[in-house]
Amino acid sequence: MLLPAAIVVFGVIVYPIVRTGVTSVENVTSVMEPNAEFVGLSNYAKVGKNPAFWSSMNRTLYFTVVSTAIELVLGLALAGLLNARIRGRWLLRTIVVIPWAVPTVVSGALWKGIFNPQFGSLNAILTQLGLISEDKIWLGSPLLAMNMVIVADVWKTVPVVAFMLLAGLTSIPQETYEAARIDGAGAIRTLRSITLPLLVPSISIVMIYRIIEAFKVFDVIYIMTGGGPADGTKTIALYTYYTAIRDQRYGVGSALAYMIVTAIAILSALYLRALRRSEMSLL
Repeated sequence: MLLPAAIVVFGVIVYPIVRTGVTSVENVTSVMEPNAEFVGLSNYAKVGKNPAFWSSMNRTLYFTVVSTAIELVLGLALAGLLNARIRGRWLLRTIVVIPWAVPTVVSGALWKGIFNPQFGSLNAILTQLGLISEDKIWLGSPLLAMNMVIVADVWKTVPVVAFMLLAGLTSIPQETYEAARIDGAGAIRTLRSITLPLLVPSISIVMIYRIIEAFKVFDVIYIMTGGGPADGTKTIALYTYYTAIRDQRYGVGSALAYMIVTAIAILSALYLRALRRSEMSLL
């Protein structure tokens, strides 16, 4: 009875992993090439010596650090709002989850339209408010384009971060807050002395989870900028895709893929470790 599932797992997961590993030590420039030349770790050496690889890594780290930091701050604030005892809280929670439910490809196309210099709504709103005198090309320079991509990613991801932190907030006993109020603690003191310390396990899980997701970001950047301008938004995932598919350097692309998998595996191990610590703290 397990045979169908085993066949699917082998065909979809195991075989591609093994095949990519074999390709990473070969000089493959065509998918139709039957007998590729074995080159050992030469492809990995080429990746390490290529300045474009390190540039894409720097851009990936920038995207990961900035987007994760913003999402944690906004997610925590939103989680606190969703946890507040206000009328219509169920409706607010429903509305908040909408950006996360939108497919990433649709989200990227939506924000690309918003940032359009001629027809985008952002320039129109800022012009009407008198904040800018002429249309701004939001995706026209490398750093600005990267920051705009981060805005799109934050818009989509903050809801899921908020709900993950909300689960941690709801586990904090209300008696703790009542005791703090009786002792005269204000909102800032309560946040610093009670909420944040008790949310450390949840924050750790969210942070590692978001770092993993941000590290392999591809679709929203591919839709919005395609890695441009001047490769300013070409993260490691896009660099791997262009190396393997567009340049048809499948051996080098496979080596890149394995290096990304190794980094994500390390982050996943940290994620599972943080998850186990969180479960132990709840016990």
